[in-house]
Amino acid sequence: MTFGAIEAGGTKFVCATGSGPNDLQRVTRIPTTAPDETLTAVLDFFQAHSSPLRALGIGSFGPINPHADSPAYGRLLNTPKARWSNVDIIEPFQALNCPVAVDTDVNAAALAEYVWGAGTDVDSLLYLTIGTGIGGGFVVDGTPHHGLLHPEMGHLRVRRLEEDTFDGLCPYHGDCLEGLASGPALEARVGTQPEKLPSDHPIWSIHAQYLAQACATLIYVLSPERFVLGGGVMQQKHLFPRIRHHLRQELAGYVDLPRLTSDLDSYVVPPHLGDRAGVLGALHLAQRKALESHSQVPSHEHLSEHD
Repeated sequence: MTFGAIEAGGTKFVCATGSGPNDLQRVTRIPTTAPDETLTAVLDFFQAHSSPLRALGIGSFGPINPHADSPAYGRLLNTPKARWSNVDIIEPFQALNCPVAVDTDVNAAALAEYVWGAGTDVDSLLYLTIGTGIGGGFVVDGTPHHGLLHPEMGHLRVRRLEEDTFDGLCPYHGDCLEGLASGPALEARVGTQPEKLPSDHPIWSIHAQYLAQACATLIYVLSPERFVLGGGVMQQKHLFPRIRHHLRQELAGYVDLPRLTSDLDSYVVPPHLGDRAGVLGALHLAQRKALESHSQVPSHEHLSEHD
């Protein structure tokens, strides 16, 4: 038996089966349209699989209820994605007759990086994704952090730069981090797709300063041992040295640790798993769900066998 994985995004659902980074099979992408149409197509993908799934993991856009003991587990809340509010993302997959686990897409990506990627040598890892939206996931000792709901790091408030007159795009907060520094915000600022901009365009300096502010705030609050920056916008590799430079200025030597002063290159890093982090994290959610009956808490050592 194998495991199933769904990275449920606002623009596409990435589906796969397998057991780890070296065993990721039948990867397919299904456009995110109306809920019934999308979820039916995803279910069809798994039902066409020749063998039953041991468990299914879903890393979903949100906000979503991530608490397995809640009657509303797996139900999307007031999401800005049109027509998806209050959708139960688990219910259609009961037809697969296997356990289903759900978490946010960014918690899933953070979990994959912790187990198989940039965080295999640390006990805590924070993953911030900058793309169509901005979101964050935090893993400590192999467990994604929840709480009252789940982290909503993209809606941190940042100090507006004096030279920045852009109103922001967030429909809830205007000029929060997502409103000022997401991919759509960048495109609205310059009138073209960010990937078409030269690396010396002035907007990148503004963008890097906002991301550095967010990183500093999250370091002060959560003190992660590794900071991973992923998502489509972070394909611009020239952003990493810019962000590290401004982060050093933001911290101003207050947290006087080598990792935050002289070793930022190994502290703020790109995802080692690239754009596979989300779907691999969903795969690991499935593995964790399957292990629950044995009361095992997965660790780096336990999970290396799945590579």
